[in-house]
Amino acid sequence: MRYLDVDTAPKISKIGLGTWQFGAREWGYGEGYDGHEAKEIVSRAIDLGVTLFDTAEIYGFGRSERILGEALGERRASVFLATKILPVFPVAPVVEQRAVASANRLGTRRLDLYQVHQPNPLFRDSTIMRGMSALQNVGLVGEVGVSNYSLSRWQAAEEALGRRVLSNQVRYSLADRRPEDELLPYAGTRGRVVIAYSPLAQGLLSGRYDRTSRPTNRVRAGNPLFLPENLDRASDLIGVLREVADAHSATPAQIALAWVIRHPAVAAIPGASSIEQLESNVAAADVDLADDEYEALRAASDRFRPITGRAAIPAMARARFRR
Repeated sequence: MRYLDVDTAPKISKIGLGTWQFGAREWGYGEGYDGHEAKEIVSRAIDLGVTLFDTAEIYGFGRSERILGEALGERRASVFLATKILPVFPVAPVVEQRAVASANRLGTRRLDLYQVHQPNPLFRDSTIMRGMSALQNVGLVGEVGVSNYSLSRWQAAEEALGRRVLSNQVRYSLADRRPEDELLPYAGTRGRVVIAYSPLAQGLLSGRYDRTSRPTNRVRAGNPLFLPENLDRASDLIGVLREVADAHSATPAQIALAWVIRHPAVAAIPGASSIEQLESNVAAADVDLADDEYEALRAASDRFRPITGRAAIPAMARARFRR
């Protein structure tokens, strides 16, 4: 495993584990996964050097936090534990109460990273950061983070907090490189962190799907990336991923992860439905892409132009009609 060069304790692993699927029925893993396999995945992840574990109060309406906390058990001290608050009413007393509730569900006295799940358009960050500051002052929260923030709002959050807002968790992959415009340069020069969620574009970059084999999972099925037209458009990118993967005796998913974490300020938090998938994800940290391979993937990403937004709505309707 490799780790970020940031002054945290424990160090933050470049490959973490996202736990949205823990207790969340929309992923379809079921009670057997939640009660048994999730715990085995967490234990194996720690064995492999994973320290970054990410959850949120909204995942499974608290179930993800409970499952993760139980799975960590006595090994809690060895990991960098992150969760998130959904800022529906982000005044300081509410923020403090919600942090305590998350810590109780996780069975911990300290949240290593407490993140604002998304910006609230009706409240300035000064309101929520008053609560965050109080939590840091009493030692319940170590680092503060944000998620889905623009650079200007990230900077405003730091100004409101009066100290660093360590991380910004955003969607980042070969299928969505918008963080490269502003967030990555800022993180790289200021000792901050970009935590990449959906680093495999919910599995698109694994190469498992095409027009004739589309996902049935509700989360993926509702994602425009998996429209037949977009799966066709992704074939060139998937082809380059396979070529690079063959050169490294790796999988396309491992190459996609290795590409994302090549930037020194980026850590990725893919999910894992099995121990085998976890081990595959972690092994991506050992893949050392050559400069020409990195650029070939970047060029293929540039050529990938999925239909999104309003243009995707008619296509989504046609796809549902075909089922």
